[in-house]
Amino acid sequence: MEGSQRNGNLVFAVNGERFELACVDPSTTLLQFLRYHASFKSPKLGCGEGGCGACVVLVSKYDPKLNKVEDFSVSSCLTLLCSLNGCAITTSDGLGNTRDGYHPIHQRFAGFHASQCGFCTPGMCMSFFSALVNADKGNPQVSPPQGFSSLTSFEAEKSISGNLCRCTGYRPIADACRSFASDVDIEDLGLNIFWKNGDSTETKAGKLPPYDPSKDLVTYPEFLKSESITRLDSTRYSWFSPVSIEELQTLLNSSVAENVGSVKIVVGNTGTGYYKETQCYDQYIDLRRIPELSILNRDRKGIEIGATATISRVISFLNEGTDVNLGLYGKMVSQKLAQHMEKIANPFVRNTASVGGNLAMAQKFGFPSDMSTLFLGVDATVSILTVRGREKLKWEELLARPALDSRSVLLSVRIPFKKDGNVLQNFSKFLFETYRPAPRPLGSALAYVNAAFLADVSPRRNGVVIHSIRLAFGAFGTNHAIRAKTVEKHLTGKILNVKILYEAVKFVKLDIVPEPGTSYPEYRSSLAVSFLFKFLYPLTNVDSAVSSGLFDGVGETSVEDGDTSEGNTKTILSPAEQVVESSTEYYPVGEPMKKYGVSMQASGEAVYVDDIPSPPNCLHGAIIYSTKPLARVKSVHLQHQPNSIAEEIIGIITFKDIPRGGENVGALSQFGTEPLFAEDHCEYAGDRIVVVVAKSQRSADVAARTTVVEYDTENIDSPILTVEEAVDRSSFLQGPVFLDTEPVGDFSKGMAEADHKILSAELRLPSEYYFYMEPQTTLAVPDEDNTMVVYASTQFPEYTHSVIARCLGVPEHNIRVKTRRAGGGFGGKAIRNMPAEAQPIDLQAHAYFVPDSSSGQYLNYGAAVSEVEIDILTGQPRIMQSDIIYDCGQSLNPAVDLGQIEGAFVQGIGYFMLEEYLTNEDGLMVTNSTWTYHIPTIDTITKRLNVRVLNSGHHKKRILSSKASGEPPLLLAATVHSATRAAIREARKQLKHWGKLDKYDSEFYLDVPAIMPVVKTTCGLDYVEKYLETLISKPST
Repeated sequence: MEGSQRNGNLVFAVNGERFELACVDPSTTLLQFLRYHASFKSPKLGCGEGGCGACVVLVSKYDPKLNKVEDFSVSSCLTLLCSLNGCAITTSDGLGNTRDGYHPIHQRFAGFHASQCGFCTPGMCMSFFSALVNADKGNPQVSPPQGFSSLTSFEAEKSISGNLCRCTGYRPIADACRSFASDVDIEDLGLNIFWKNGDSTETKAGKLPPYDPSKDLVTYPEFLKSESITRLDSTRYSWFSPVSIEELQTLLNSSVAENVGSVKIVVGNTGTGYYKETQCYDQYIDLRRIPELSILNRDRKGIEIGATATISRVISFLNEGTDVNLGLYGKMVSQKLAQHMEKIANPFVRNTASVGGNLAMAQKFGFPSDMSTLFLGVDATVSILTVRGREKLKWEELLARPALDSRSVLLSVRIPFKKDGNVLQNFSKFLFETYRPAPRPLGSALAYVNAAFLADVSPRRNGVVIHSIRLAFGAFGTNHAIRAKTVEKHLTGKILNVKILYEAVKFVKLDIVPEPGTSYPEYRSSLAVSFLFKFLYPLTNVDSAVSSGLFDGVGETSVEDGDTSEGNTKTILSPAEQVVESSTEYYPVGEPMKKYGVSMQASGEAVYVDDIPSPPNCLHGAIIYSTKPLARVKSVHLQHQPNSIAEEIIGIITFKDIPRGGENVGALSQFGTEPLFAEDHCEYAGDRIVVVVAKSQRSADVAARTTVVEYDTENIDSPILTVEEAVDRSSFLQGPVFLDTEPVGDFSKGMAEADHKILSAELRLPSEYYFYMEPQTTLAVPDEDNTMVVYASTQFPEYTHSVIARCLGVPEHNIRVKTRRAGGGFGGKAIRNMPAEAQPIDLQAHAYFVPDSSSGQYLNYGAAVSEVEIDILTGQPRIMQSDIIYDCGQSLNPAVDLGQIEGAFVQGIGYFMLEEYLTNEDGLMVTNSTWTYHIPTIDTITKRLNVRVLNSGHHKKRILSSKASGEPPLLLAATVHSATRAAIREARKQLKHWGKLDKYDSEFYLDVPAIMPVVKTTCGLDYVEKYLETLISKPST
């Protein structure tokens, strides 16, 4: 082993199994190795951006000097394999599995019904396991009750705040995680298989699958500790790991001298989640082995942060106690910075994302960085290394310079501490505050605007004087963070009052001007006004006669983003009630039961299509879609690729390659057929043009992303992109006859006799992105006698079967479609339109029950009420409570139906409140990533969701008297939208009371989705100004 290490091989372990690689492409990610070069299928490929959590695994690193193992979750789709030399990786099936027995996490996820499609579950389990292992390892002095961990309920919930789930609605997942918490009230946990109603608290705790921290914390194998881990051989890996600044500089200089093509400087590689890379690099330089770059120091003069320090490490460092007397300023800044950084990205990205990398992206590419704004707000200094040597300068100065080149490196950041004011003489005090309103309060979303404010103030007889003030803003639609210097100049030296503050907020809009093309520019400028108001308004009414405790509480850190309504315990979700009514008519059908295979889903052993091993010589395809509607395709050019990719590209497939006798058909339903490929012209943006075929999926994807398509629109009518355009041009589609409905009652008579009449109304409902977690995946394997076996993640195998047969021109019996499970679908893996009703076929001599065509024709009943509060300064809605009652007929499995109801309702919250489906001028969707499309997360759902599942009795035509529960409850989420509208109405009433709202402007339309900019715009973007105007106009007393 030592000999191999001296040769510079890559050595690591996965689930206790040793791997040694003599050579590997340095751009290979951990996920690619686990899934496609080894046999570990538990981590799933979801977004590929670090934004969904499906690929999360645990990485463990050993420090021989401290004899300590560090465990942390990572997004394996972003983590480069070469960065894991000497590390141990644990996947969900490494925690437990069918053969060795399941881990208590798997068992509790299964028992609390916390997995539906199951695609997100392994990553969810690993995110939680990372928090669990660190809590129990990091708090040896804490002795939780037997069977529980040292985690708090809030920590348990927060551990999965970065993981996305489209199915469950999160409540059962939160319950499964909180069941491990030391402070959990077990009576607050929801429906599960472990105990029955009436069991005592002690009995319930004893029935949970046992958890013993001493048996579950072995994450780093002993054999790996004895390995002599050395640097990789750069001649074989093109991966360089300098151990000093001097060696790094030599490397950078030699790269220039030797004319090395492209160099990538890496630490965590998380930037590729935002800036998608198609470029291949000639050299990779890993900075993590340079001790000086990982330094974290703090003294009375300030804080020094090395560039390779991860955001998570910095947070822990800022939060931990120290023997050094930091002073009031140092403590305040440390606390505020840590609190803000905890809302950047998500835990498994923060664990590898470096401070230096984040700042470099901000300086070079204009990334909307929180770190950049924070450091500008505290007047930080940075040290950089270029080919000319080291240089120290203000972060503000570096932001103003041209973008750093690829051979320049940010080395460290220093945050200076200011001397505390002389309280005895002038009561001087520094105030520091940060802001970042975002679609998700706990992170996993970019801020609409971020800000960091620092002020030196002291009281005077007639108010508070501002000695100095520093106002940093970023992410509002600008190349980099800036200071609002006009506002700073206006406020400096002045005694603050309402009038001065009013003048200041006017100046804010002169400094904070989003660039053209920025979404919601007026909203972002309004947020900047709100921040300044929140920061300074508490100081406008200060009585100068109070003692030196005058500013106590002003600028102090407050508890946010957690629900404290139940007492002092901080949690994201509040206790909720689930009531299910079982039926005994077909017992045991009708009892709430654990779903089959759910433990395999939690461990990651459940097989999805992409988990099936590719057969030898398998080819992979990536579709090239049209970016133009209604246009001819003149040409398709595959761009020149590096040899490693070019050698793997086989070619492209077009409609011309469809076999003789086959049809160009890609979708089939009672709505008609749709072509597989565009022929003469593309009919819409997103139409399929060709498929790139390569020897690996990675090469096919790169080729597809870089392909150039030329279009021709000459003598082609302009496309129809809206309903209004379709009406104007009399372009109508005839739907299937079966969708026609017969009128019930006399509508005209009813409206004429109604007490309240609708004079006119217009209702606009946008599209919703399916956002299933598992990508569309199909594996086709040719079989004997001109047949083919197709493994497809489809919701309707029968349609897939017919389409393939018609396209290939073969009998349908020559095609076999197999679908074991789909990782989410929601109609998106069926056909383009709503699935048509299929006739049942009895293939048995004696069938127990074959439903007739009317078995799916019945009415669903449900009702809901929701309570919402809104922050009028930011437009942030907070869904306090929702109560649902839903008729499931006679539920086949109330546990499944309950999950379907909650999941559909939460997806409805996404539709009505969060998910913005935006298209460009050509009709092409542009919000199609985790960065831009925000489905609900645990911190954006209803805080208390009470659900009652009704049993409405026997019905002879329905299957065992059951009813659907997966889709109709989505509509009940309209109550959240309506409650938001009611809250806005109250805010507008206040404006009217102040005389700031025209009496004819009291009615309004609230768009769907009611995202934060929509809510605040409807409340009034100038709410702060109008409030201050009201105060100014009041006669003085």
